[in-house]
Amino acid sequence: MTQTDQPQHHSTTAGFSRTRQDHARELAEDYVELIDDLITNLGEARLVDIAARMGVTHVTANKSVSRLQRAGLVSKRPYRSIFLTPKGQQLAAQTRRRHEIVLACLGILGVPHEQARIDAEGIEHHISEITLNAMEKFIQSHSTE
Repeated sequence: MTQTDQPQHHSTTAGFSRTRQDHARELAEDYVELIDDLITNLGEARLVDIAARMGVTHVTANKSVSRLQRAGLVSKRPYRSIFLTPKGQQLAAQTRRRHEIVLACLGILGVPHEQARIDAEGIEHHISEITLNAMEKFIQSHSTE
């Protein structure tokens, strides 16, 4: 095996940094989407409800919400509900749109609803705008048939 035939390892600091950033973005998207759902369905988003729905401790949820607040996605006050800022509302809408498109596409492909829901939750965070647009066109072409 020559030097160029050997597998390349891309475990660089930049690569790890990118992975952490991607995970942080994914987590932020999940939280703002959940907060938006709670506000829509319950009239408010309380930390206890966020922790329960995310399956994390109150402390973990509080740290995550604090990060969202520093990022300008939510506002919170002691002993009050959590609110999405306009920036948070925009991120929640974008995330929900991606989720709905992926879910609909998987449904058209014949994936059972529960499995499609689970898969869409992961795919929605990693799909490119190009692929998302192609899925949307695919859905539209199958809704007119």
